[in-house]
Amino acid sequence: MKFALLTTLFAAASAFQTAPVAKTNSALNAGKDDLKKIAAASNPVVNFYDPLSLADAEFWGDSNEATIGFLRHAEIKHGRVAMFAFVGYCVQSNVHWPWPMTTAGDSFPSTDLSPEAQWDAIPEAAKWQILVVISFLELWGEQSGADTGQTHYMRGGQPGKFPSFDLFRNTVHPVPFNLYDPFGLSKSMSAEKKEKRLIMELNNGRLAQIGIMGFLAADKVPGSVPALNGIAQPYDGDVMAPFTAHYHLFN
Repeated sequence: MKFALLTTLFAAASAFQTAPVAKTNSALNAGKDDLKKIAAASNPVVNFYDPLSLADAEFWGDSNEATIGFLRHAEIKHGRVAMFAFVGYCVQSNVHWPWPMTTAGDSFPSTDLSPEAQWDAIPEAAKWQILVVISFLELWGEQSGADTGQTHYMRGGQPGKFPSFDLFRNTVHPVPFNLYDPFGLSKSMSAEKKEKRLIMELNNGRLAQIGIMGFLAADKVPGSVPALNGIAQPYDGDVMAPFTAHYHLFN
């Protein structure tokens, strides 16, 4: 059922594919004027909506341009994480990996459990491995690819662009491919096509954020998402406390 819902939502995502974006000088490292153009292209109904005036802010005493770069990068990153989470939720709801999960031969949790309960059921060491890898990627992303001439997204660089692993690959350990454009497809794209795909990614990321939070809400509060009634799997844990099954902060 959840797989069927997944395909339905992906079909619905086509509604978020807007008309080709008008050329904007550089929508990849935009100031406020370009933010307005991106907003109009990504959702012409809502258009530019900034009730908190974040686009005029100067975070941490830095410049407005740096703040906009931070916000742009954060939105793209959160959208990508949400897309991974949404697909992962659907896969974990329907697929049980047949091979052992641990060197001791333990099996992966059953799909009879919700994805949230499956997370609770995996060993603590496995959770730490996942978090360590994520932390490494965060630190690597913030080092900005200075070795390859990449500029930080708060200093005029391209929001959403993850540095290559060339330095790590050459000095520490082989890495099969880079996270950002691993096959180099963007090198031959026109500026117009890149900007159109940027809008597609933003909209798909926004839709994925709604989708994954809808799943989590439906599992935590039965009936809170009517469209998921009969599909949601009740979960009495706390998704915002990922280590609850192992220890409590105040124990």
